[in-house]
Amino acid sequence: MGVSMETARTWVERWERQQQRYAVDREERFTVICDIVEHVCATRARPLLLDLGCGPGSLSARLTRRLPDAEIVAVDMDPVLLELGRTHHADAARYVDAVIGADGWTDALELRRSVDVAVSTTALHYLPAPVLLETYRSLAALLRPGGALVNGDHFPPDTRSCSDLTAHVGRRRAERAGDHGHEDWESWWTAAAADPELADLFEQRERSRPPSGGGDGNRHLPVCRHTELLHQAGFSHVTPVWQVGDSCVLVALKD
Repeated sequence: MGVSMETARTWVERWERQQQRYAVDREERFTVICDIVEHVCATRARPLLLDLGCGPGSLSARLTRRLPDAEIVAVDMDPVLLELGRTHHADAARYVDAVIGADGWTDALELRRSVDVAVSTTALHYLPAPVLLETYRSLAALLRPGGALVNGDHFPPDTRSCSDLTAHVGRRRAERAGDHGHEDWESWWTAAAADPELADLFEQRERSRPPSGGGDGNRHLPVCRHTELLHQAGFSHVTPVWQVGDSCVLVALKD
């Protein structure tokens, strides 16, 4: 079921380009996350990092370049993206197939020591708020004292009027990116599904995808509400450290 190096490289590179449509200053956000991980792990000889919703390994690859001695466990539920990551970024991480937030999902990680930093970008917003709270609790239990959860995502402002404004800015930015020839999310998946070398993986994807529960996950939750949930989950200190529009890096520290 594996894919060739060339095929994986092609689809990962196209993934990187299409993702630029959706994340304001995506590369800078990755850089900020790496800065935070580097700081938190400054005294750790071989830090253990957990990449949540890793996709094809975009953040794991950047982290391993910054911290070459780190051990990275990258988790996702999508067999297509996981196989692309395993092939194209094989040395970046140990890739794990698990549904974040599902019962017992942390057991699949097979961790033998505490995590130094858990990171995520645009992956946790799919979880309904009650599931998100339990996921935050699970992550707090996995982290060592002094460890951190670093989440880069789009968080709406507290007020509707400001939310409409930031949404408009995001739409306009996506339109400008489209004018430069970047394919969108749907186009990437449609094109990838037509690649014969990925056919078995897409069949597996269809069999393994859980039924949609509808709703909008927790996309409606502002930073202040995430902060409340993180405190409830056992994180002592929570703060945004970077923001452009509604794209934000939120850091939660465990005492």
